[in-house]
Amino acid sequence: MQKRLGVVGIVVENLTAATEINAVLHDFSGIIIGRMGIPHRERGVSVLSLIVDGSTDEISALTGRLGRIHDTLVKTALTRDAHSTAPGTAKEA
Repeated sequence: MQKRLGVVGIVVENLTAATEINAVLHDFSGIIIGRMGIPHRERGVSVLSLIVDGSTDEISALTGRLGRIHDTLVKTALTRDAHSTAPGTAKEA
């Protein structure tokens, strides 16, 4: 399976969505290797960043589910090259 490393940026404009967002993140915890969330109380929004390591399909499923949550904006940046998880298949420089 080809895996990619990337970052997912999430802006939550309605803090009542936090429970639903956390449930989705729990469902995809296997591909999330880091998470940071910052509430911006003055604006009433929260910003989350996730570091993910998974297949394109897994990452797309995660961002698709997050993007369907009302008042939640999601953007993703992934590495260009996919890396195989099988031993001995890494690309040589």
